[in-house]
Amino acid sequence: MKRCNKNKIIIASAGTRKTTFLVEAALNISDKNVLVTTYTNENLNQINSYLIGIHSCVPKNVDVVSWFSFLLRNGVRPYQNHMTNKSRINAVDFIAKPPRFFSETDVDNYYLTTSRNIYSDRVSEFVYKCNQRTNGLIIKRLEKIYSHIFIDEIQDFAGFDLDLLNSLFNSNISIIAVGDPRQSTYSTNNSIKNKKFKKKNIANWIFQNQKDGIISVEERTECYRCNQTICDFADALFPDLPNTKSMNHEITGHDGVFHLKKHEVEDYYKKYNPIVLRYNIRANTMNLPALNIGMVKGRTFDRVLIFPTGPMKEYLETKDISKVGDISKLYVAITRARYSVAFVV
Repeated sequence: MKRCNKNKIIIASAGTRKTTFLVEAALNISDKNVLVTTYTNENLNQINSYLIGIHSCVPKNVDVVSWFSFLLRNGVRPYQNHMTNKSRINAVDFIAKPPRFFSETDVDNYYLTTSRNIYSDRVSEFVYKCNQRTNGLIIKRLEKIYSHIFIDEIQDFAGFDLDLLNSLFNSNISIIAVGDPRQSTYSTNNSIKNKKFKKKNIANWIFQNQKDGIISVEERTECYRCNQTICDFADALFPDLPNTKSMNHEITGHDGVFHLKKHEVEDYYKKYNPIVLRYNIRANTMNLPALNIGMVKGRTFDRVLIFPTGPMKEYLETKDISKVGDISKLYVAITRARYSVAFVV
């Protein structure tokens, strides 16, 4: 079924105002109910802040919910009796790992904990299978609720979430999604389903859907955050994707990418007051207050000071992309900065 006239995915590099675009698109619809959803709570809070900043409030016709809340409320509970004849499913369990020794035909043990919570790794599978078992009742119900579904950070979606999205593409609901395969620092689940499309490889899934005429794809490369030197440095991590053009032409006198020795860090920090970024809490940041890279996606700072991992340091020395380690987190760290990025090497 050709649906590209109503479905669009925007692949946008860091700083291209993709979340702002999504919020403004949702606000342009006032006569029908729309959904705005994303995976992480951090991004959900950002969407709500943007809505309030632009519109002073979240309009009544706009639902802003996390992807898992959406699945639980609109996919799991309405038709769960078609999958299990036991009591109501309570919540999503993000901690417990689903057992491997139960077949999916054993619904209550395969999908659910003894407390009647559904494993986060199997929520989308449950919804997808339930929609199949009910001959599409879940999608038909959603068609009656929403005219549009807006999805932010689509690169985080994985497993059966992609199959669910394909079902939505073939519905009467208009699906608009934005994301950046370069910033694939999370995954909605650890399912082996659609493993070949996980994280940065979701770009292959996107372009396959475009080839099949199911969606249209737009690429945005104008960055309103980073200067051109920072854009070029970040682009080098993903040479197969389009280069980024900076729209930030401000000159501050300390602009670009720098390498620091440890003995230089204290004076540099006092002089430029950068935001310190680390891979995780175990990183040695020389007693400087720091943020985990995974927590700052979507945020903007004037300057960042990065304490890189061992593999990241090896990349900085060799420019060998195969040595970089967590390439998406390095990209996120670099592209938080407007004016300067400094690495402690």
